[in-house]
Amino acid sequence: MDTSGRLRCLGVRGATVAQDNTAEAILGATRELLRQMMTANGFAQHDVAAAFFTTTPDLTATFPARAARQLGWASVAMLDGHEMDVPEGLPRCIRVLVLINTTRTTDELVPVYLRGAELLRTPIELVED
Repeated sequence: MDTSGRLRCLGVRGATVAQDNTAEAILGATRELLRQMMTANGFAQHDVAAAFFTTTPDLTATFPARAARQLGWASVAMLDGHEMDVPEGLPRCIRVLVLINTTRTTDELVPVYLRGAELLRTPIELVED
């Protein structure tokens, strides 16, 4: 924890996979992801400054931000969009970047990846020019 007690706005990432391109599957997976992100990082709805949701192009049945509204995030600024259509991308993937007001440091934040989205956390090989 930041010993200065300063409140800062930091981003925490998460991703999950919807079983199908249905509103129920998208909303259920997103609610599960958001709940686990809140638990893992110790924040509540009133700590959220904004949330950015993306889906792969194969998910079109509903907006993932609706799941956050269902959890009570009524006054949070949110935006939905599509990921780039990368050929080897993970299908039916929902990603989120939640900006939270916190006294924690970036090293203390825990990204949450569920339902096979853990594959997105594989290390990237660094390249030196």
